[in-house]
Amino acid sequence: MTNANERWPSDPMLADRPVLSSRLKIGVVGPSTNTVVQPDFDDMRPVGVTNHYSPIIIQNQQAISNETFQEGVEIISDNVRAAVSASLSCKPDVLSMGMSAVTFWGGAKGAEKFKHDMEELSGRSMTCGSLSLIEAFNAYGGIRRVSFISPYYPVANAQVTRFFADHGVEVVRDISLQCPSWTAISEVREEHLRERLKDLDGDTVDALVQVGTNLSMVRLAAAAEKWLGKPVIAINTATYWSALRNAGIKDRIYGFGRLLEDY
Repeated sequence: MTNANERWPSDPMLADRPVLSSRLKIGVVGPSTNTVVQPDFDDMRPVGVTNHYSPIIIQNQQAISNETFQEGVEIISDNVRAAVSASLSCKPDVLSMGMSAVTFWGGAKGAEKFKHDMEELSGRSMTCGSLSLIEAFNAYGGIRRVSFISPYYPVANAQVTRFFADHGVEVVRDISLQCPSWTAISEVREEHLRERLKDLDGDTVDALVQVGTNLSMVRLAAAAEKWLGKPVIAINTATYWSALRNAGIKDRIYGFGRLLEDY
């Protein structure tokens, strides 16, 4: 019997690339409690690009505090390697991290180490939220003072502020929503987020930023850019934009703000 793998190079039935992933196959890794990243990324997906989600298994932490939030981040960090390894079974071209808190921990050096470790483990290039935001700031140009909103607790907001400072970006003000569980992050109402964006804005702020990938803000951020007249960057938009652009996919995608439309 002929081995199927031996027929691969010359089998006329098989294409050189996966039929739906003719341009790019992205392995997406995120917490199992996250219900926002997958639909967000799929909504921004160009033709010929596919996204393949591999969960980081965690429990739905309840009654979160500074201490338990940090414990949860540590659990995610411990389990992320297994999720990255599992994602490789579909043979992705690149990886994208569908979670953000871990990627801010330890400032610029911590983010770079995290990226390096995951790329070394997977043998693929990887985009992550924290570093994608810096790429987005550079694409817009002139962003040196920001305000940001997160679903986190203050202990994590402090890590975001440290990361931005390491990249020469000053945080003017920030809001931590202190969501009561991991899944509750996805339940924050849009009208509440809209009011918080107004609280964050000001004449000294170059851009508004949202972190926390289970917080649904890709469309609200795009709309807010129009009525605030400045960049409003949702982390899922920045992360997916970075994955596409770094893989050479230059499509202009409309409805998610200037980052995907103009850069």
